[in-house]
Amino acid sequence: MKLKMTLAAFILGALPGMALAGGCGWHKDVTANACAEGQVYDSDSGSCITPTTS
Repeated sequence: MKLKMTLAAFILGALPGMALAGGCGWHKDVTANACAEGQVYDSDSGSCITPTTS
């Protein structure tokens, strides 16, 4: 009985840490598909930009 309680306490204590390891999921991921027409995805800034022509 004591072993079962110890294992249950360990598992319940480890669950929040495992959830955080998976990522919070609160941030938005911008991809090239989300860019408006005429814009391109810039991987350095992580956002859509209007390309400059020279």
